[in-house]
Amino acid sequence: MHKLDPYESEVLGAFDEGKLKSVATKSDFAKFKAAARATAIKDRRVNIRLSSGDLSDIQVRALEEGVPYQTLIASVLHKYVTGRLAEAPPVEAKSTARRAAKPRSVRSS
Repeated sequence: MHKLDPYESEVLGAFDEGKLKSVATKSDFAKFKAAARATAIKDRRVNIRLSSGDLSDIQVRALEEGVPYQTLIASVLHKYVTGRLAEAPPVEAKSTARRAAKPRSVRSS
């Protein structure tokens, strides 16, 4: 185990003294519980093809959410099929322009 810096020592001390309180709300817990339930039972395997840009964007979103990207994909699909998928906020225009500007490889038959 590495040596704790002063901030880490302060946080650990506050935890040990019971001074820290959870900031997670009931809706946060419900979200975590739903994600755990959706990913806990994995009895089938699926292979899909995605564009490189979409996969990269999914991986970035998963990193922001703090979950593995495959878990995020499974969660989104689960929410979709159960009718609980909410409309996503608009993505910045530069992301769409970046993807549109990427050259595409062409396969010859």
